[in-house]
Amino acid sequence: MGLVAREIERRGIATICLSSAYSITEAVNPPRAVFVDFPLGHTAGKRGDKPLQRRILIDTLSALDSIQQPGTIRKLPYRWSASDDWKTAPPLTDERQERSSEPQYQYPEDRDAAEGSGATS
Repeated sequence: MGLVAREIERRGIATICLSSAYSITEAVNPPRAVFVDFPLGHTAGKRGDKPLQRRILIDTLSALDSIQQPGTIRKLPYRWSASDDWKTAPPLTDERQERSSEPQYQYPEDRDAAEGSGATS
């Protein structure tokens, strides 16, 4: 997202990235970002915890205005739990399908369009 954010900023629109992957965010160097040390996929907070989600989003949008130095990543103070055991535990959930070497299409028309366009697998 940092690459996209930089291009959008180049066109005059302010952006901010919300991230839970500090090293990746640092590597892509978005114009401005906030970091929350939560598990991947839960960047905006815990499922069903609307007050926490709201605070994270308010802090993120506030940082859009207050971060002046390009490339700044502001760490938000929120914690996923009292301990950091979650960092070494298996992922919370993984409902993805197994990878396949065969192309996957949502609709038969998608397959027809891809195969008719000369696309190769």
